[in-house]
Amino acid sequence: MRRPPILLISGLVLMWLLLNNTLSPGQVLLGIVVSAGMVLYFRPVRPLQPRVHRPLAAVKLIGRVIVDVIRSNIAVARIVLGLVRERQVRSGFLHIPLDLRDPHGLAALACIITSTPGTVWVDLTRDGSTLTLHVLDLHDERAWIRTIKERYERPLMEIFE
Repeated sequence: MRRPPILLISGLVLMWLLLNNTLSPGQVLLGIVVSAGMVLYFRPVRPLQPRVHRPLAAVKLIGRVIVDVIRSNIAVARIVLGLVRERQVRSGFLHIPLDLRDPHGLAALACIITSTPGTVWVDLTRDGSTLTLHVLDLHDERAWIRTIKERYERPLMEIFE
């Protein structure tokens, strides 16, 4: 039997403690038991296990995503509050060609894009080669494509492929 995924269990325990807003020993123990039980019980329905090849790249990507989410929150707040002066806000859809094929990497990309205010993952072609993205403030399509590919897709490929 393979070793249990400690990072997943730890993340679930942390989420449990945050949701319960406590660090009491009973809640810590209950969180560990529930998280480990769920992960081990549901392991058979997840036949494809993620393989993280470069953990340092994952840490750097997390930091980059946090900064981007904060920047996007500010940008969207400015748009909602009407603080964009005379500039016209133009939303739109764009199609981004993807090289990333790992399902865990694609899931992470979907989470990153959807958690960033002002962007929404709309569709992924059946073969996984093209992502359709909706952007609240779309001015330069090439810049958006370059941003997604360089800031998110490339690090995800380093991590998962």
